[in-house]
Amino acid sequence: MLVEKNVPLQAFNTFGIVARAQALVRIADEPALRAVLADPELAASPKFVLGGGSNIVLTGDLKALVLKVEIPGRRLVQETHKAYIVEAGAGENWHEFVRWTVAQGWPGLENLALIPGTVGAAPVQNIGAYGVELQDVFDSLDAMDLRTGQVFTLNAAQCAFGYRDSVFKHRSAAEGSGAGHLALGLKDRALILRVRLALAKDWKPVLGYADLERKRLETQCDAPSAQQIYDWVCAIRRAKLPDPAVIGNAGSFFKNPTVTPEQCADIIARDPKVVHYLLDDGSVKLAAGWLIDSCGWKGKSVGQAGVYEKQALVLVNRGTGIDGQGATGGEVMTLAKAIQTSVYERFGILLEPEPVVV
Repeated sequence: MLVEKNVPLQAFNTFGIVARAQALVRIADEPALRAVLADPELAASPKFVLGGGSNIVLTGDLKALVLKVEIPGRRLVQETHKAYIVEAGAGENWHEFVRWTVAQGWPGLENLALIPGTVGAAPVQNIGAYGVELQDVFDSLDAMDLRTGQVFTLNAAQCAFGYRDSVFKHRSAAEGSGAGHLALGLKDRALILRVRLALAKDWKPVLGYADLERKRLETQCDAPSAQQIYDWVCAIRRAKLPDPAVIGNAGSFFKNPTVTPEQCADIIARDPKVVHYLLDDGSVKLAAGWLIDSCGWKGKSVGQAGVYEKQALVLVNRGTGIDGQGATGGEVMTLAKAIQTSVYERFGILLEPEPVVV
């Protein structure tokens, strides 16, 4: 087991923020993680689980032991008369996993193409895009208790999925060992090892979003295949969102807020063009990007942190990051808080950030 010291984290977070980890261990398999837990000093250290770094904002150096998840592997676990059960190691690149499933003829993930990050991070965030969320195709996952070394399995209900939320984003008030206690809150208490998804054989395309409908009309395709939808989603995202390899960012920075029909009607009375979607439970989801754009933030900056010119929902690092010249986590959060204030003062809605602020 190699414990790396004073490790630069700029390459390990898609925002490109300059920070360091006092100590970092790469976790490529279960034995590597067990070795950490068997070491008295490392086992006693606070731990921070790091996947692809696509959903974090680093506001300083990390004192906790960083567990860099790099567990590989992808396979078809089982084929039933209803679904293909596919599994991937937590360190697999999410987009490459999506591409692979589509290429194998196992549809269901195509709407989630080009979402940055790793497979292990997908259930933590309950990632979603273009009408599909991870919970819609989730089967189960295996994780290890970072206190006891116990490996346990969780199904969808036990993951407590919500909108960009799961049990892995909350701390437990209960003490003790075992999955029964851990299920109350798994933040910093468990590391996801493997994720399994159930891709239904009676697949139907999900085309409810305007961008996908425009693609369907442009191509005059009434019955697109999963591959076609995958290609459309990739084209749409590449046109609207910056490539983290070129411009540092963490994807969508704020969650789309949900309001009551009465609140939405009040906003429509003042701003008839507000982008909104009626949900099955009767509530209304508003487009956070539209709210931010309406407050005049698109293209503006605080220091080296800015709002992307093509999509107001995305905050970007305008600096190079070389020799500390890029955006700091402090600048990113100052910009985020200014945006929150503007949107609240105009619409009475407090936007909630998606990334984890460390």
